[in-house]
Amino acid sequence: EVQLVESGGGLVQAGESLKLSCAASGFTFADYAIGWFRQAPGKEREWVSCMNSDGSIIYADSVKGRFTISSDSAKNTVYLKMNSLKPEDTGDYSCAADLPYKPGSYYCPAVDFEYDYWGQGTQVTVSS
Repeated sequence: EVQLVESGGGLVQAGESLKLSCAASGFTFADYAIGWFRQAPGKEREWVSCMNSDGSIIYADSVKGRFTISSDSAKNTVYLKMNSLKPEDTGDYSCAADLPYKPGSYYCPAVDFEYDYWGQGTQVTVSS
């Protein structure tokens, strides 16, 4: 059974940093595409970033230069380091996996309907 568990959310002030974790299990971590999404109250879910096992990494324009996605294969974990946080970054952050992933495709989905498995989310609140 594929499971994704997020952690690392919290309440911070504008300009501060947080690092979110997405611990994955139930699939071969050698072949994957994992994305991060966020949803603010009253708003639609927004794609934030994606990385895959081919090494492709992409970011939404709203977070480019401030957020960094990375992975630790020994821990089966994908991270989202968020720097220079702004109040508009507030939301429930979820990770999602696009499985099965085709090695060599270099494809990283930027829309939620292409992801098959989702974590429960972790709340990030940025105060001004």
